[in-house]
Amino acid sequence: MDINVASRIERLPTYVLGQLKQLIYERRKAGADIIDMNMGNPSDAPPDPVVDKIREAVTDPRNSRYSASAGVYNLRRDMARKYERKWGVELDPDTEVIATIGSKEGFSHMCLAIMGPGDCAVVTDPAFQIHTTAVILAGGSVFLVPVGNDEAFLARIDDVLKHLQPKPKVIILCYPNNPTTMTVDDTFFAKVVDLAAKHQVMILHDFAYGETCFDNYKAPSYLQAPGAKEYGVEFTTLSKPYNMAGWRIGFCCGHPQMIKALSTVKGYYDYGIFQAVQIAAIVAMREGDKHIEQQNRVYAQRRELLCKSLRKLGWQVDTPKASMFVWAKVNPKHLIPYNGSTNDFCLAMVDQAEVALTPGAAFGDLGEGYVRMALVENDQRIRQAIRQLTRVLNN
Repeated sequence: MDINVASRIERLPTYVLGQLKQLIYERRKAGADIIDMNMGNPSDAPPDPVVDKIREAVTDPRNSRYSASAGVYNLRRDMARKYERKWGVELDPDTEVIATIGSKEGFSHMCLAIMGPGDCAVVTDPAFQIHTTAVILAGGSVFLVPVGNDEAFLARIDDVLKHLQPKPKVIILCYPNNPTTMTVDDTFFAKVVDLAAKHQVMILHDFAYGETCFDNYKAPSYLQAPGAKEYGVEFTTLSKPYNMAGWRIGFCCGHPQMIKALSTVKGYYDYGIFQAVQIAAIVAMREGDKHIEQQNRVYAQRRELLCKSLRKLGWQVDTPKASMFVWAKVNPKHLIPYNGSTNDFCLAMVDQAEVALTPGAAFGDLGEGYVRMALVENDQRIRQAIRQLTRVLNN
C-alpha cells in the first residue's frame, strides 16, 4: 500500500547529493572508474596505534556489550584533556562533554533536544546541509544569512535578532567553514558570545575541520572565547583528523544544560558507540598529533595541485587555509551547456568526465556557480580528474 510520510519529510529540500550518489553508484556498477571528489570521506589510513588497539579491543567480549550512550568516562576525560592541551579550554568530562555517533548524529539530536515547532535558527547560506535539515526535522524553521567572517556578517545577524519575530533561538555556525573553507581569527568568537549574551540565544558551532589547517593557521575554538560555555556548544569529530570517518565517533562539548538535554535524547535513541571504537579513539587522541600533522601536509600538497590546475581552466579559486575542500567558482562558459546550473553540471560531469564534484547549489542558493571538491584523491588521481574535466569542458 502507499503511505503518507510525515509532514517533516515533505518540508525537506531536494537532496541533490542523494541523486549524485545514486548516479555514481550506477556508473560504477556499469564499470566506470569514477574519480570521487564529491564527499569529504578520507581515503588515507588511520594511525597505526589506533588500528592496533581496535584489533586488541574487539577480541574482548566485554566490549561487544551495549555501552553508555554518552560515551565511557575515559573517552570523555581524554576529549577534555585534548581541549585543554590544544585550545586551553577546561571542560568537566561529566557535565560538559558527551560522545556522539559522529558529529552529524550529535548535531541532529541536539536540534531535536532544544528546538521545536515555532522555533527559528539563524543559519548561513551556503551551509552544510545538516545545519538546515536538522532544524526542519526538529520542527523548527531556518532564517538564512549570507555566510561571512567579519563585522558586517555579525552586524547582519545582530539585525536579524533585533527584528525577526519570533526571535531566533539558535545561531548555527561552522568554521573552518564547510563548504566555503572560510576561516575566522582569534577575536571572532568573542564577538559571537557578545551577540549571544545581548540577545540571549544559543550557539551551535560545527568544528569538524578545526584540526585540518595549513600554512601555520590554527583554527580557534568557539569554546576559547570568554563566556562561551554559558551560551553554546561545539561539535567535533575524529573522522577528519584521524581518518576515522566510518568509525562514527564525535563529541559535543560546552553548556552543561545543553549537554544534558542531548544526553536525554540519546538515552532514548541509542546505546552509544561500539566500545572497542571508544577505546581506540582514546589512543587516537593521546598519540595521534603527529598523524594529524602528516595528514595536513598531504592535504596541503593536494590543495596546491588542485588549485593550480583549476585556475588553468579559468575557474576562480582562493587557496584554502583549512578544511579538506577546495571551493571553486566555475568558469561561467563551462556552465552554459548546463543551463547555468551547478547541479546539472555536476551530474553531467559524472557521466561525461567520470569525475564527481559537489554542486555549490546543494548547500544553498548562494552556492550556485560554485563547486566543492574534496582532497581525498591522491595526486595521480587529481591530475587524471583535471585531464578528464579539461577534455569535456574544452571540447
